[in-house]
Amino acid sequence: MNITKERFNKKTKHFLGYNVLILVSIFLITPVFFLIAGSLKVESQYTTYPVQYFPAEPQWRNYIEVFRMTPFARVALRTGTLAAFVTIINTFISAMIGYAFARYRDVKGSDTLFFIVVIFLIVPIIVLLIPEFMMYAKLRLLNTYWPWFIGAVGGSPFFIFLFRQFFLGFPKELDEAAEVDGCGPFRIFWQIYLPNAKPVIATVMLFSFIGIWGDYLTPLLFLNHDKQLLGVVLATAFKNPQGRDIHTLTDAAVILYILPLVIIFFLMQKHIIKGVVTSGLKG
Repeated sequence: MNITKERFNKKTKHFLGYNVLILVSIFLITPVFFLIAGSLKVESQYTTYPVQYFPAEPQWRNYIEVFRMTPFARVALRTGTLAAFVTIINTFISAMIGYAFARYRDVKGSDTLFFIVVIFLIVPIIVLLIPEFMMYAKLRLLNTYWPWFIGAVGGSPFFIFLFRQFFLGFPKELDEAAEVDGCGPFRIFWQIYLPNAKPVIATVMLFSFIGIWGDYLTPLLFLNHDKQLLGVVLATAFKNPQGRDIHTLTDAAVILYILPLVIIFFLMQKHIIKGVVTSGLKG
């Protein structure tokens, strides 16, 4: 009797859990559905009432119009190249700093420095935009891509935290065995720690790439139109002769805008999920 009741309770929990997941999934997918549907409509269908959830005839030419009305491919290549280089630098520097915090905890002042890094995790990035703008203006680095590279050289507090927590799980014996073989600190980091940190590297690289690819405020403040990144270009690109937004083309541009990120995520999701789960478990 107790076994039957226990099975019933277990099945009920599973049933409720799956239904909650289904409802949450529908809630999250609904905006994407409207985005895709809107990108395939003609403009007159976009604001009709009652709402037409499906386009009467899919307008695939909307996607062609995005490339015709904007230098999408050129600006996307520019943005992707910048994001890739900055991501590589940011990931490598953050990994080195995280390694130092994880393996040299006995050094005086290490915990204090890490505490300062953790404090920066709660500082909103938008608070730093104006001071950064003033600093780069005085250095005459506005309308260049140097602010992104300079920021990457210092690493990211969040990424440093992820690497530090992940590296704490490595046994100390690895360092001792490597030191016996004559390896220095950097060689230990490069040949032992970094190759075994693929889950965190994948997570950090994706977050860093998204941070640049999807940024709007920073390039809007730092760059002029001729050097602008993709998010800013697409935000104001689609207007009719009366100056009103062309919603269908905007939706199509957004789909093209997020498509590379979706592809990257599906290619790296195994490492990303593993990195999120395994990071932060050690203290």
